[in-house]
Amino acid sequence: MEINLKKTPQNVTIIEGFPGFGLVGTISTEYLLDHLDAEKIGSIWFDGMNPIVAVHEKKVVEPIGIFYHKKKNLVIIHALTNVSGVEWKLAKIMDDLAKKLKAKEFISLEGVGALGKGGALNMNKKFSPKERGNLEAGGPKTYYYSSKKNLAWEKAGIPPLNEGMVIGVTASMLLKLKSSPISCIFVEAQSGLPDSRAAAEIIKVLDLYLGLKVDFKPLLKKAENFEGKIKGLMKNTQKVIKTKDNKELSYMG
Repeated sequence: MEINLKKTPQNVTIIEGFPGFGLVGTISTEYLLDHLDAEKIGSIWFDGMNPIVAVHEKKVVEPIGIFYHKKKNLVIIHALTNVSGVEWKLAKIMDDLAKKLKAKEFISLEGVGALGKGGALNMNKKFSPKERGNLEAGGPKTYYYSSKKNLAWEKAGIPPLNEGMVIGVTASMLLKLKSSPISCIFVEAQSGLPDSRAAAEIIKVLDLYLGLKVDFKPLLKKAENFEGKIKGLMKNTQKVIKTKDNKELSYMG
């Protein structure tokens, strides 16, 4: 496994999003790249990587790309490929990257199953009008973990993780990342489908925490459109099944 970098900005905040529950990490980082003026500064490669690329706006998107947003001194790691089986190696390479860039914080984005009371948004907390408008009740539940005490996370309006199980890339980095403090944002997500609504919750929290000024509402709109298509597909599928059954009954009768 290796890192290829053409630039090495220093004292950065690193955000990573790997495919996982509801593809939340991948959707969130892709959305950030679409809405921030970030340049590609490198990539990560490893033996056995699935030969998969995406084409976006006539450009090839690598399996694991590294991007830099100069204004906020932000590095974004965007991943499309499955990393199952190489989590420990990936944690080591993430630690190497944090060391090279003298990262002041590493933020991991992760989708999880249904959360308990500890994952509910702290809607009793007093927010500014802007913050209150960004944190809507009834959305997927979110919470955070940080390896160091950071009041900025509390100001973002979500409670800390007190109890829970973490698996995959995030788990390996919580144990092996030593070169910088690590924080995680966990959001309740749907496992069977790409969950843009959960990703929107991630964008909300990041916006409050880092002051990115990125509007999450288009992601919610995307989620509504996607859900509408799924509902329509399911309805049509039921019609096809019903028609098929009726034909079989007619034939057998």
